[in-house]
Amino acid sequence: MHPLDVEEALQTLTAIVDTREQPTLQLTKRLECFQRYERATLNAGDYSGKVCVNGGWVQLPVAIERKMSVDELCNNFCQQRPRFEREFNRAKENGVRMYLLIEGGNWENIYGGHYLSKMRSRSLVGSILTWLSRYGCQILMCNRKLTGQLIWDVLYYEARTYLLGMVVDETGQQDSSGAVDC
Repeated sequence: MHPLDVEEALQTLTAIVDTREQPTLQLTKRLECFQRYERATLNAGDYSGKVCVNGGWVQLPVAIERKMSVDELCNNFCQQRPRFEREFNRAKENGVRMYLLIEGGNWENIYGGHYLSKMRSRSLVGSILTWLSRYGCQILMCNRKLTGQLIWDVLYYEARTYLLGMVVDETGQQDSSGAVDC
């Protein structure tokens, strides 16, 4: 894809926000960081994105699973583990790159056990590192105030990388598989 075409497509970047994200003040603040967004049901994660390429919309093969705290992540690794595994397995099977974003998390507090859950620190560290290995996901941790901007930036650079990697087929047409009219 030509660099000018990439820039044009990036101007259409639209965040997709899962309909299960609760309409809270925090969500409203996150949405203010997005240039464009729409609500839709996602198969994996809480956020994804799409771009318009050659007149067709293409959903990016990326999803961001947001956790509001280390304690919520502990709950997913303990009580909700089967559901959590199914979500990440679906993403992996569909070639979707997953990001696990933990608001207010940091390795010092995780290793030190400075969270409310009774999950042992070593178990939490082991679960996180196993998840990274098993599902090839990326982990992000940030202050809640930065969540919206970080989500938008991840989607932007994932879109840019995706668009730069698009191949031209033997007829000279770009492969925009899965595209629907813009």
